[in-house]
Amino acid sequence: MKKIIITSMCLSLWGFSYTQAQEKSVEEKKFTTVTEVKTTSVKNQQSTGTCWAFATMSYIETELLRMGAPELDLSEMYIVREAYSQKAKRYFRLHGKGNYSEGGQAHDVLNVVKTHGFVPESIYQGNKYGSDFHIHREMVKSTKAMMDEIVKNPNKKITPVWFESVGGVLDTYMGKLTEKFTYVGKEYTPQSFSEEMGFNPDDYVELTSYNHHPYYGKMNLEIPDNWSDDLYYNLPIDELMEVMNNALNNGFSVCWDGDVSEKGFSHRKGYAVLPAMKETDMSNSEIAKWEDGVENKTEKTPAKQLEPTVDQDLRQKTFNNFQTTDDHLMHLTGIVKDQNGIVYYKTKNSWADDSNKFGGYLNMSEAYVKLKTVAIMVHKDAIPKNIKKKLGL
Repeated sequence: MKKIIITSMCLSLWGFSYTQAQEKSVEEKKFTTVTEVKTTSVKNQQSTGTCWAFATMSYIETELLRMGAPELDLSEMYIVREAYSQKAKRYFRLHGKGNYSEGGQAHDVLNVVKTHGFVPESIYQGNKYGSDFHIHREMVKSTKAMMDEIVKNPNKKITPVWFESVGGVLDTYMGKLTEKFTYVGKEYTPQSFSEEMGFNPDDYVELTSYNHHPYYGKMNLEIPDNWSDDLYYNLPIDELMEVMNNALNNGFSVCWDGDVSEKGFSHRKGYAVLPAMKETDMSNSEIAKWEDGVENKTEKTPAKQLEPTVDQDLRQKTFNNFQTTDDHLMHLTGIVKDQNGIVYYKTKNSWADDSNKFGGYLNMSEAYVKLKTVAIMVHKDAIPKNIKKKLGL
């Protein structure tokens, strides 16, 4: 069972702690690259729950590189600011029963880009509140409190300026959204800039894999941060893994949403593996014998990695009992193997390039990804033809 309860907001590096077990020394892993996609620099979400924006903007920057655009540093907070407005409208329409928080999903970025484009980081930093790092707790709690009072309708008639009032608070903290700007000597709107860079949000789809909905159709993924009720294509897990492998082996990257609360996930060490045995099957002595999926070196048996076999039923079980939750979004940019030939996915995190000795990256084992992936976003052309046909794409 999990020892830490995690809210629906993404985990941030700020205040992140590791258990004593994760700090112990285990067999050092050595990785060799199988394939790798060119990407941009690692960014830092700082003290915010906006991993969804950082992961997806990293993904978009990488897609632009793949399509021949220049390397760009795009503004995550421009997307976040508009997303807060969209969340506020929905929260109001649901009479305060919806989700208004810092969390979100990859499609939230695409939904903003469709209507508002994107801008370079140099044009919009999104920090007007006198802090040297991003932190949104006060802003989100303040605007949520405002809306909670507004939906109570104390005047017996909703004031038409409620949205302007909430937006004014968001603008005070983050700054007004840019309508026109000059970049490299040329004037743009955010929409014209995204179009000139060649990015088309309609070319991208989100996919998941759970058997409480039919396969090969669209489903509303029931997770708190899918506050907009967007739809995902549902695939069997082996085909979802095939999509990821096909993408990475053909020059595409993958925007990844999943669970990072497991004992075997260690950003500091730079890798994530599944515990060696199902916890329900483990006695106390067995638990003590295994560390991060590697047998303790004090045992007579040589150190050996053993991860459980992952199938659709195990995925569904851990999703149903909240052992798998959508904690965090990251960006898959390659495939590597360790010294034992085990496949891992090279993962670009948003906890700063100095957050570990691997420049802010980590490697997640194939078994870990197979069990702990909640959803992914890819370009339609990254999907194998036989699967695209099944999905009607």
